[in-house]
Amino acid sequence: MTRTAVEYAHHQRIALVTIDNPPVNAINLAVRNRLMELVREIDLDPAIDAAVLMGAGKVFVGGADINEFGRPVEAPTLPEVIARIEGARKPWVAAVHGVALGGGLEITLGCRYRIASPDAKLGLPEVNLGIIPGAGGTQRLPRLIGLAEAIPVIAEMKTLAAKAALALGLVDSVIEGDRTAAAVAFAQTVLAKPLPALCIERPLTDLPSETWSEVGRRIEKAAKGNPAPHRAIEAIRHGVGHGIEAGLKQERAIFLELRGSREAAALRHLFFAERAAMRPARLREIAPLPLNRAGIVGGGTMGVGIAAALRGAGLPVILVERDAEAVQRTGEALENLLAARARRSGDPATAALLMRDVTLTTSIDDLKDCDLVVEAVFEDLAVKRDVFARLDAGCRADAILATNTSYLDPRRLADGLRDPGRLLGIHFFSPAHIMKLLEIVPTPDTRPEVLATAFSLAQRLGKIPVQSGICEGFIGNRILRRYRGEAEALWRSGIAIEAIDGAMRAFGFAMGPFEVQDLAGLDISYLQREAARARGETVPEAPGDILVRAGRKGQKSGGGWYDYVSGDRTPRVSPETARLLSSLLNERREMASAEIAERLVAAMADEGGAIIAEGIAAGPNEVDLVEVHGYGFPRWKGGPMFYRNQQAS
Repeated sequence: MTRTAVEYAHHQRIALVTIDNPPVNAINLAVRNRLMELVREIDLDPAIDAAVLMGAGKVFVGGADINEFGRPVEAPTLPEVIARIEGARKPWVAAVHGVALGGGLEITLGCRYRIASPDAKLGLPEVNLGIIPGAGGTQRLPRLIGLAEAIPVIAEMKTLAAKAALALGLVDSVIEGDRTAAAVAFAQTVLAKPLPALCIERPLTDLPSETWSEVGRRIEKAAKGNPAPHRAIEAIRHGVGHGIEAGLKQERAIFLELRGSREAAALRHLFFAERAAMRPARLREIAPLPLNRAGIVGGGTMGVGIAAALRGAGLPVILVERDAEAVQRTGEALENLLAARARRSGDPATAALLMRDVTLTTSIDDLKDCDLVVEAVFEDLAVKRDVFARLDAGCRADAILATNTSYLDPRRLADGLRDPGRLLGIHFFSPAHIMKLLEIVPTPDTRPEVLATAFSLAQRLGKIPVQSGICEGFIGNRILRRYRGEAEALWRSGIAIEAIDGAMRAFGFAMGPFEVQDLAGLDISYLQREAARARGETVPEAPGDILVRAGRKGQKSGGGWYDYVSGDRTPRVSPETARLLSSLLNERREMASAEIAERLVAAMADEGGAIIAEGIAAGPNEVDLVEVHGYGFPRWKGGPMFYRNQQAS
């Protein structure tokens, strides 16, 4: 029997229409065609009184089929399907479970009723793809739940859980038990009652002008260069001022315009790259090892962040520090971090619950029952090798041993282990509980199941995993070094650091390269250079060396490339820095902001190309994911590799 994209059955005079288009029941052309046929068929069937729209599998509808976005629009469009359901002679009930996102939520807004399972989540995340809802979402949702509640869903990617959706009137009932039986019972019950007004028929009350101003400020701060949130507000306000039909027309025009934009193409590129990164094809048949308890050696800023990330994913953590004083300090830092996270989530009580499964100790022997141990000590080869020798002796033979090194060769850490196949690099980015990138660096000896476990852990942590080959700095820090080097070359040639930083902010970065160095601390790179010099390596004198030796370590010392006032992170142009570094500078000159940005991004892309050619990164997608999720490259520009290719086309 041939499976169709939409299955049809009926039960007790209720039609059961089930979208069955795995993996996420995306609404593609086949689904749209079948829905149009079924609306007509149900309308003409005297044995049917109402229809229930459901999704097969684990979700209702994950959205429109993003694979169609690069092709011409084909009829029937989703707006046409929704209008047809809206105008049906028989009432339709949307029964939502799992997620109803984007077009999935929009199609429910064309139904007379919406019911949801307790696990349901509803949202319109289109702005994350550089577009806006294009099938009525900006017009119907505000008329159903009100402008103030609809704007965060439409323009700020807020997702509503079932109970919240019920409280707002987005759904009419939260159903328990068997979804089909409950949906049929609901449809039969409402048939005896007057039909509620359709979303398009409901009145809409405007917001005060000061509220719109606040919305504008909020959107401007969050959008960070992505035009879609602003255009979503434009569509909403057009419908407020000109009515539903004009609003629907304006929404569709904006949707189609953005659908073909460079920003939307970049965001689609990242969407597919991120999806592929979570489950690389080469690992799909390899079962990961079980992870029930994790250990961390080293409780500095990185160790504490890793502990918070692991606890947030439900893993009990044992954290080893060097002495009792360090244990006390680390415990306080972790408690503060978890408390801040709990406050942001709106549930302060969770901090104590998360700390309950944290063990702080000075004994590495306490890690003997861990499934995974992450080393996060100082970036010194001898120190790390000593840690791994002790872990090799004290941990279970099947425990995974991971290093969080940023630069060191994991092969040198695996030397001497009884089983080097259980070691690999898992490079978190600071702050580890927030940053989404996880560079995974296997050695030639790393067993496939160990590598698969690292990718599984990334998914559990909600991070984007990218596999890197072995070189100094791996993918991300190697590109960072090239980027900073090019920025310093521009500065030496006479371009002011504030002009360089301003150009990169204008391009879309949150901070420029010199501002980032001051934030991170100039002493970190300085100490690495000094360690290399101590090993007998030839390392040229860097401007940062001069600044650090003069006591200018960045924000932490009140001065680095810039000057800072206590309690204020605003960078101020520094006459002292100019004096200290005057011998390195050429005569001051000007360069257009766009030209500065193009030169620095080109340097990143050139280094990315070399990394790919050397086999360190599998391809351009991996480079782009590293730069976007680890180094702040603007999402709506897709990453340096995508951006360069887009500019060349």
